[in-house]
Amino acid sequence: MRHLLLILLALALPAAAQTAIPQTPAAAPSEVYRSVVRIEAAVQVPDYGTPWNSGRFGGGIGTGFVIGKNQILTNAHVVSNARRLLITVHGSPKKYPAKVEFIAHDCDLALLSVEDFSDFESFPVFDIGGVPELESQVRVIGYPIGGQRLSVTRGVVSRVDFSSYSHSRADQHLVIQIDAAINPGNSGGPVLQDGKVIGVAFQGRRDADNTGYIIPTPVIRRFLKDIEDGTYDHYVDLAVSTFPLFNGAMRQALKLPNDDTGVLVTNVVPKGSCDGHLKPGDILVAIDGNPIDSAGQILIDGAKIDLNEIVERKFAGDTVQLRYRSGDTWHDEDIELKPLPQNRMYAIQYEVQPRYIVFAGLVFQPLDTNLFATEKFDDINVRRLYQDYLPEGVFTERKDIVILTRIESDPINSQLNGFTGLAVDKINGETVRTLDQAHELLHPENPPEFHVIELMGARRPLVIPSAEVDAANERIQRTYAIDQLSNLEE
Repeated sequence: MRHLLLILLALALPAAAQTAIPQTPAAAPSEVYRSVVRIEAAVQVPDYGTPWNSGRFGGGIGTGFVIGKNQILTNAHVVSNARRLLITVHGSPKKYPAKVEFIAHDCDLALLSVEDFSDFESFPVFDIGGVPELESQVRVIGYPIGGQRLSVTRGVVSRVDFSSYSHSRADQHLVIQIDAAINPGNSGGPVLQDGKVIGVAFQGRRDADNTGYIIPTPVIRRFLKDIEDGTYDHYVDLAVSTFPLFNGAMRQALKLPNDDTGVLVTNVVPKGSCDGHLKPGDILVAIDGNPIDSAGQILIDGAKIDLNEIVERKFAGDTVQLRYRSGDTWHDEDIELKPLPQNRMYAIQYEVQPRYIVFAGLVFQPLDTNLFATEKFDDINVRRLYQDYLPEGVFTERKDIVILTRIESDPINSQLNGFTGLAVDKINGETVRTLDQAHELLHPENPPEFHVIELMGARRPLVIPSAEVDAANERIQRTYAIDQLSNLEE
């Protein structure tokens, strides 16, 4: 995955509607300002360090805009982990309570509604346009730096690319780079061209001046299409990794003509869309009839874009046609696409409370990016399991990688220092595959005399006398103000 130094533009901390795209007459510039709203978010961010705590409170400002009857489009990161949302309209001091109807963290979009839309009925509705051309001028409207009044800036489209979305840290989609000044608070605001929305402002770069990124209309339209059935179902995924074939000697070794076509398949994710079809070493040369060049790009609408853009515009159950060479045989095959939920291991999670178990002062949590970012694990086994979870199919054996994250001091665990940050291998001789299973193994109907917990990389197991666990749990709950000794809900 390519890495960009990206920042979210809202100040908010990481925290069945009608969805048809409306077509309305263009309004005068001054009139559409009423339809660009200021969003004030009060958020509560979960505490993965002490997962039984409620988390810290914060807040921030973002922008949204009206796209239909009681439909306000904004960024997911503006409203993530929100406990309260208030909307104000340009030129009015009144605050309108709002709620999130749909949220898509993988493409950083959300759809809001207000409790009473009657005051908004006469507001112009923004139309969704197309993809702007390079060097064409755009207009950005929003509430940067948390200001009380609207700001309007202009710039030009400088790049159309397939790149990282920093909100989830794990997803890549189509993006448009512009040179208009986009600042914190602009997030979720409309980017206009010829009176139509051609994108949503969402992130910028720390290492460049006057460089902003917008979510283009193909991504917006897909989000709105996805939620038409009342739920958001996420993106589908080819679930393969490829390597460019620039090198002439490599192409010669693979018996490929020097025609700048095709990429090498290097990994196929188990249980993914292409599992059982492609395999490492295959040469992928076309997708849905579009030739793939040696950089992994195809030509769409006159621009070279990553081949995955074809998949980006499809949904679960749709098919994609692949042309590839396996060994000396050429294949043309239709592949049914499906989501890859295991990929969320590498994405920041929102709107969920941390899962955990507290047992005799030992705190167990399932590994994910939220936990990894909090604890910064340096154990080689934990890092390997995290890195290999998706590409090597670790998830097929262990849905959860359970980690001993901390030990709350108590006489029952006084001799167990130095084991935190290690992955749990077995409990009472059973391989641990999920956090729920770990809880069951620690709370059997007929407990053994000693609970034996084996950790990967540890020189010896942890041994806890069963007869002392209940009394220890009561002491630990009282001493450390722990309301619940476990949370297993996903």
